[in-house]
Amino acid sequence: MDDNARTHSAAIVDDFLESEGIARMEWTTYSPDLNPIENLWDALGRAVYRRFPPPATLRDLEIALQEEWRLLDSAAVDHLLTSMITRCTLCMKVKGAHIPY
Repeated sequence: MDDNARTHSAAIVDDFLESEGIARMEWTTYSPDLNPIENLWDALGRAVYRRFPPPATLRDLEIALQEEWRLLDSAAVDHLLTSMITRCTLCMKVKGAHIPY
């Protein structure tokens, strides 16, 4: 799946996917509404933002991101994955427009 961005439809990408037998899914341009990783990035960012003291260097940020990633609640991840049916249903209902998720 991709979000129809120009870089995702470059001939070299198409050729590679085809050579590997990877089929593309049709996907709306509002795919962040459907992509659970976007919610995880948000949760990760919020967790790092709440740290005190905040990361002061790139290395501190890298460590903070890794630590917070390990601490993410697996129940939240499971919920995001199981919510895909609802997300897709809502997206179809609004014909691909933004969904309030």
